[in-house]
Amino acid sequence: MTVTLHVCTTCKAGEILGDGQPVLGARLHAALLAGEVPTGLRIVGVECLSACNSGAAVALSAPGRWSYVYGRLTEADAADILLGAAAYHDAPDGIVPWRSRPVIFRKQSLARIPPIIPPLEAPNV
Repeated sequence: MTVTLHVCTTCKAGEILGDGQPVLGARLHAALLAGEVPTGLRIVGVECLSACNSGAAVALSAPGRWSYVYGRLTEADAADILLGAAAYHDAPDGIVPWRSRPVIFRKQSLARIPPIIPPLEAPNV
């Protein structure tokens, strides 16, 4: 099973930067890629997670599992994010027991989204 960690690479979180300086989201994305990426985790940069008031933001998802969006993150959180992603990977439904989550995942969750349920087949008429 592959878990996807989406990282908003455009999050600025109120930063005022000079020309050519990478924004907070891009720096977080780079820090995650430079870390010890757990087996089964795919890190994907995206242009926006619409969590602009809570940037930088990431989202964890996998088929048939609950998805999560976390915000108020920095590149200093990269190691904890990767630990949390590994725990998510190991949870059959994506729900990691509360005490097993990194503190940033306990305190900085923005949303929990239920798994997509396949459509029911239309009854024969």
